[in-house]
Amino acid sequence: MDLSAEQPWLRSYAPGVPATVTPTDESLVDLLRAAVRRFGSRTALDFFGATTTYVELAAQVDRAAEALRRLGVGRGDRVALVLPNCPQHVVAFYAVLRLGAVVVEHNPLYTEQELAHQLADHGARVAVVWDRVAPLVHRTAGTTKVETVVAVDLSAALPRLKRWALRLPLPRARTARAAMTAPAPDALAWEHLVAGSEPLAADHPAPEPEDTALLQYTGGTTGTPKGAILTHRNLRVNAAQGRAWMPGLRDGAETVYAVLPLFHAYGLTLCLTFAVSIGAALVLLPRFDVDETLTAVRRRPPTFLPAVPPIYERLAVAARARRVDLTSIRYAISGAMTLPPATVRLWESVTGGLLVEGYGMTETSPVALGNPVSAARQPGTVGVPFPGTNVRIVDPDDPTRDRAPGEAGELLISGPQVFAGYWHRPEETAAVLLPGGWLRTGDIVEMNSDGFVRIVDRIKELIITGGFNVYPSEVEEALRQVPGVRDAAAVGLPGAGGAEEVVAAVVLHPDCATDAAGIRAACRQHLTAYKVPRRIVVVDDLPRSQIGKVLRREVRDRLLA
Repeated sequence: MDLSAEQPWLRSYAPGVPATVTPTDESLVDLLRAAVRRFGSRTALDFFGATTTYVELAAQVDRAAEALRRLGVGRGDRVALVLPNCPQHVVAFYAVLRLGAVVVEHNPLYTEQELAHQLADHGARVAVVWDRVAPLVHRTAGTTKVETVVAVDLSAALPRLKRWALRLPLPRARTARAAMTAPAPDALAWEHLVAGSEPLAADHPAPEPEDTALLQYTGGTTGTPKGAILTHRNLRVNAAQGRAWMPGLRDGAETVYAVLPLFHAYGLTLCLTFAVSIGAALVLLPRFDVDETLTAVRRRPPTFLPAVPPIYERLAVAARARRVDLTSIRYAISGAMTLPPATVRLWESVTGGLLVEGYGMTETSPVALGNPVSAARQPGTVGVPFPGTNVRIVDPDDPTRDRAPGEAGELLISGPQVFAGYWHRPEETAAVLLPGGWLRTGDIVEMNSDGFVRIVDRIKELIITGGFNVYPSEVEEALRQVPGVRDAAAVGLPGAGGAEEVVAAVVLHPDCATDAAGIRAACRQHLTAYKVPRRIVVVDDLPRSQIGKVLRREVRDRLLA
């Protein structure tokens, strides 16, 4: 059977890329075990020069799993992780999965209000958190089920010399120490807990492929944060699809940089599962910093870099100015936001490697489409469906009706990486998961005759800034709490380099004395920094529908005009 007749994108696959990837009957726990068997002595993690081999990683996972088991964590229990990128994050992730429990990732920069909502929703009793945010998690106790907080000291994973330097009685050392760790007197210490634990019994039941591995919070197509249920099979097969997409990778010989946060679906899959699947050395950076990244490049040159456009641009400019060699990076995959052609040209001129754009969403584990890692790529598009993935373009008002070839419509996706639904939200699950396993993406796209997809517009009003999701309703709720603000609407507008910026239109009370700077300052009490509107525009009124709903699309059009 000639699949390329119905799936024209197969003709554009790079040589060696299969048409499909067979879903595995193994879990993510088996993924790590396979890496240990194949690459046991190879470096698995690098944290500012402190290295951990795959054998050592597996031993830490076993001890951490037993420590969590003694805290009462069992099969199906949710465990909240509130951590930046660090070795302890990787260990905790696999330790939770080893018990058959469910990882729930959280941004450690969330406010108390944002964290409390998610913690209450999934009901975790144990939270493994960065020690700097442990007090904040404790304060959510009245509205959540969290009983035990385990605090992680990032500095404990540093090389010995760097740990010693942080203790020096110098202003610079004190500043660096305060940025990395803080006292958490009411929490259990992760380091003591794991170091003092025996390994988990080898015969402890392992998870099944269809078991839930991860709850990843997303706004989906509606904007209300909810947990997307991702199974071991979903995440395992997406890692396999990524591996198949780049046949030029060398198992056991690649170095992947984790500049993307592991708590984000994109960073989690590319760094926590894909990197392990190929036995890569994962270089962990708690946050993206140009200086720290270039220092790491000199120590351990990367070969594969998943990131977002602003990171590629900043790294390329800085590397060229400082004469840092980036030519070790053969492959780079961009996602989460539009990749400008100018960024591609700059990056490839500096590295000599390929930079291609992909597409995905939390509900697809997350990658569903990508540009071929070959001369067949088409800049300006998000590429073609991954192996084993199918797409349809339909009438957004009637998704049972397919659009004619070349006509814009809503993108539907099916494949083994499509999620199992939203946590405790059957109605919202039914609204996006259609018969036959088709997922409504809420994105309006066009497909050309070669099967390449171009994003035209979003049905959903989600704002994507810096690769992170911002839900307008959250921003608007925070704005309405500011004294003097009568009403508000938050939208995404084009910013520098093609990125979106959060911009708010606000209606003020007649006697309001608060200015735009004051409104933004007040928002910071309720919102993470990237959700705070970059601009505040005062308007007399907001456009509304006949039932009184604010028409955000019309607000956006007015602000653009």
